[in-house]
Amino acid sequence: MAQVNCTQVTEFILLGLTDRQELKMPLFVVFLSIYLFTAAGNLGLILVIRTDARLNTPMYFFLSNLAFVDFCYSSVITPKMLGNFLYKQNVISFNACAAQLGCFLTFVVSECLLLASMAYDRYAAICNPLLYMVTMSPGICLHLVAGLLLMALIHTVLTFRLSYCHSNVIHHFYCDDMPLLRLACPDTHSKQLSILACAGLTLISSVLIVSVSYLFIISAILRMHSAEGRRKAFSTCSSHMMAVSMFYGTLIFMYLQPSSDHSLDTDKMASVFYTVIIPMLNPLIYSLRNKDVKDALKKVIDSRNQTCTFRELRKCF
Repeated sequence: MAQVNCTQVTEFILLGLTDRQELKMPLFVVFLSIYLFTAAGNLGLILVIRTDARLNTPMYFFLSNLAFVDFCYSSVITPKMLGNFLYKQNVISFNACAAQLGCFLTFVVSECLLLASMAYDRYAAICNPLLYMVTMSPGICLHLVAGLLLMALIHTVLTFRLSYCHSNVIHHFYCDDMPLLRLACPDTHSKQLSILACAGLTLISSVLIVSVSYLFIISAILRMHSAEGRRKAFSTCSSHMMAVSMFYGTLIFMYLQPSSDHSLDTDKMASVFYTVIIPMLNPLIYSLRNKDVKDALKKVIDSRNQTCTFRELRKCF
């Protein structure tokens, strides 16, 4: 392990998930498979949404952006994590570490606020259906997404201002806030408070938007006289509620517990869940529990099969 020194750190050493050699190759195969499935699932979901005109609604606009964000922040973390299983010492330069952390924060904050926007979208669709296309017009959707990126940029700039001049060993499999703050110079207290305030504001405001939206949604559903209408309304919200519960639950566990209770090993396991597992599960949740997406996917598959059959017939002649 590198010793504490007073010179500016120029590179970091990522310790990874485990130092047991017998586990590294099996874990490499598992996480490589998960990443390939994540990439195929999210990019496939984007393709299905973009190619089917029936899915040209605000709900699926946000869903395609969520799939893009899932693919991006999984791609920011997983390839470097796979390197931890292949190399004896996984070194990352200071600039690369800063870029990884900045991209990761950008996409995580974007996902956090995208889920909140999707909750508001469901509220507008169920509680104000006649004004839905006005309330959630394409212009408003674009402004919401732009707002997400602005919030993420502010958080990223605050993080980049941190300086590191202590040990260069990161007890993690990627450059994350918690382990990096332990390596920061002692004069960064105000910067750390700014970052925590920004993160807290983003998380708390997102949770409040989701909670209030679903309070109105549940109230509106319970007032419906038709059992079929209640079932359909709950069905349209259930996928989003599952995704929200998993994502926010993990972030709250990670960032809203007392610092004295933090264990780096526990944080690693939680980080694996929301950086690797959740991006893989989201396309499954939204496709398998969504009739419109399943119908669009069948349409794409049928179209592909018809194209292949037509080519085979041409070869016969």
